[in-house]
Amino acid sequence: MKILILKGSPRPDGSSSALSDQLAAGAEKMGAEVEKIFLHSMDIRPFYWFTYSAQLKTCIDRWYSLWNYKHDAFKNKPFGVILVYGDTDLYTSGGIHAIHTFETMFRFLQARVVGWVYGSLMDVGDAQKHPGLMEQAFQLGQRLVACTSLTGIQSRLSLL
Repeated sequence: MKILILKGSPRPDGSSSALSDQLAAGAEKMGAEVEKIFLHSMDIRPFYWFTYSAQLKTCIDRWYSLWNYKHDAFKNKPFGVILVYGDTDLYTSGGIHAIHTFETMFRFLQARVVGWVYGSLMDVGDAQKHPGLMEQAFQLGQRLVACTSLTGIQSRLSLL
């Protein structure tokens, strides 16, 4: 049997690495061939599949520094989410994973989700072929402004 371990932590000697090394030792003892790849030593082109883009993930991960500095930095801030996926099904596309991730993240940050717009769109120009989604996006923009006007919150974010 062959086992591939993808080490995703940027710390080669961190806890995740130690645990994955222990997994490898156990597997090797049982006769498996183990290959370990330290992802941070590779030049990997950002791509996305089964959730949101790597670029957005990197941006969101940086919010952690702000949150560590000021725990209420996002508290009650309104957010709108626009998500498109290249499959006809929210579940098989992985879109549901992105939605769950956003829901959990916003709950942690104590932020407020004003609305969601999502749908199956694959090619450039597909959005314009779906007037319902275009209208939902337009209305989400209006809700973001309306809720910030009512609460006096100056910043608002829309994630694409």
